[in-house]
This record gives sequence, C-alpha cells and structure tokens, in this order.
Amino acid sequence: MFTHEQIWRGIDRLAAHAQTSPSGLARRAGLDSTTFNPSKRVSADGRKLRWPSTESLTKALSAANLGFADFAALVSGESQTRSLPALDLADGDRAGAFDAIGLPTGAGWHRVPFPDLGDRTAYALTVEGAAMLPLYRPGDRLIIAPDERPRPGDRVMVKTRDGGISGWELGRHTVQDVTLKPLNPSGPERIVKLADIAWIARIVWASQ
Repeated sequence: MFTHEQIWRGIDRLAAHAQTSPSGLARRAGLDSTTFNPSKRVSADGRKLRWPSTESLTKALSAANLGFADFAALVSGESQTRSLPALDLADGDRAGAFDAIGLPTGAGWHRVPFPDLGDRTAYALTVEGAAMLPLYRPGDRLIIAPDERPRPGDRVMVKTRDGGISGWELGRHTVQDVTLKPLNPSGPERIVKLADIAWIARIVWASQ
C-alpha cells in the first residue's frame, strides 16, 4: 500500500523521467498546469490530504510514455536507470555512425542516463535543425528502439542507402516499397523502395 507521500514523490519522479517539472508534465498531459503542484497535495488549511485522480495519473503516464508498473517502480524507488548511447542527429549522417542494421558504432557516441527500457539496443538521438518541426524541436532527445518492429502510424527514423537519416511517420508498407509521411504537415509524402532503405527504427519516446 503506497502512502500519500510516496504517490506524490512518484509523480515528481515521473516528471523528472519526462525531463520536465510537475507543472510541465501536467501541461503535456492536457491538464491544468497546477494539477500536480505542491499546493494541490493538501487542503488549504493543511488538514486534509489530497490525492491525484486516476484520470490525471493515467493522462500523465500516457504523456510520459510509461505504464502503471513503471509508475509503481518510481513510487517504490525500485526503477532502474542505465545509460544509453547518444548522438546528435546531425552527426548520424556521418559514415560509420551506424552499422548495417542501424545499431550505434564508431566514434562520436557518448552516453546519457535513462530509465531501463528492457531493450539493450536502444539509443538516443538529439534533434538539431528545423527539419522535424513542429513535432520535434532542436534539443529534443529521441529514444530509438531498433529491435521494435514499427507499424503504420508509428514515428520512425529512416536511414537511406545514400546516407541520409530523417524522421517520418510510417505509412503503407509493401514488399517493394514504403510510404513515409512527413512530420511537418506541409511537407510531401515519399514512396521509397525498400532496396533504397538501409534501416527503419521506431521512435519510442521523446523529451519535449
């Protein structure tokens, strides 16, 4: 049984996991920015404990891309953090940054702390430039899971055999080609032959 203090501490840790403040997490979840503020955790006279609603917590978990089991680990302090290989997205265009199946290789990678996803192949890319606006801004960190099979509608990173790497929404997929939808609504769709694609990897989390 978790205490009032543990639940709210878990929300603070959830916000930290999402690389934002409790008020920032609330805004990202579509809630009033004060929903998770310390002033909302007790009554005005300080006599009554206030608990977050199930709806608010569910929305916050969705915004942070975590499940209830992950939140329970945050509450209990049992969540485990490890480090992921990380690279600036612009450097991903360099020859040798990735191997043939899209895993990090070569020099230039550093490591950043991140909660354990249970995926030993995951890595982080930091967005640079305006190519992924308005969805992802310069400085946003994307967590990529190359072992997760992407499905239509997923946001993905795609590396073509000519060396370019860019973000898209995955569209129709056939045995011959794939439709890539732009993250910027004003951009055009692309239909690319599978023979021209080195790899496609799913974006599973983003800090914003």
